[in-house]
Amino acid sequence: MSVIVKDTGFNTEDWADGFISVEDLAANDGAANLALDVPSDFDPKDIEARLAEIDLIRVNFPSSADGRGFTIAKRLRLMGFAGRLRAKGHVISDQYAMARRSGFDEVEISDELATRQPAEEWAFRANWQDHDYQSRVRA
Repeated sequence: MSVIVKDTGFNTEDWADGFISVEDLAANDGAANLALDVPSDFDPKDIEARLAEIDLIRVNFPSSADGRGFTIAKRLRLMGFAGRLRAKGHVISDQYAMARRSGFDEVEISDELATRQPAEEWAFRANWQDHDYQSRVRA
């Protein structure tokens, strides 16, 4: 099982249509409710022409020390992806604000991590917009 972390706290999975790999995207032309699983070494340019068709993209984080997923999220948003964007894997509560600022809507964590880092730790970082020093510096 897994836990979906949003600004409102811990949530249960609400996506019921499954995920496909990047390699299977071509075989799913015209599919409704399309959700894509992408690895941490994925290049968003590979799916740029199909972004409008995809409802949800889940980016894998193989390690909490691997920040490539944040770059993928930012690039997808800059390319115009308006669907749901989810980080999955080894994202820790300290990284939640960074995940939200880079474009993720939610984070999927294991039940084990949710036990070690309870909802209160994630909620503490849910005010990610209030403490965005970059926006304050730009203003």
